[in-house]
Amino acid sequence: MSRARLESLGEGRFRVSGVLDASTAAEVLEESESRFTQAPKIDVDFTGVGESDSAGLALLIEWLRRARQSGKEIHFANLPAQIEALARISEVEDLIGAPAATGRRDPAPARTPAPVRKK
Repeated sequence: MSRARLESLGEGRFRVSGVLDASTAAEVLEESESRFTQAPKIDVDFTGVGESDSAGLALLIEWLRRARQSGKEIHFANLPAQIEALARISEVEDLIGAPAATGRRDPAPARTPAPVRKK
């Protein structure tokens, strides 16, 4: 499997492929900075990602943060199983739009978590 790449598919659609890990996630983030700026709405497909680790999950969370800062919508589709598992363990699956154990693979909007209320 090759190093991670971010490919523009046009109209705010992107595809990530390759190995998305600690050695490649920063490169993909840097590459996304200029590419995501032009898109009012961002859809990222991870079909081509063969392997990932916690750096892949951190990348998604950073993309969410940046999208919210700039007032953009971002959606993730076809997340790698490793990222979904890490999201569940970290209890951020709703944040990134990962399926809860239902196996849903469609593009789901990333969600802002509800504020925690103290009792």
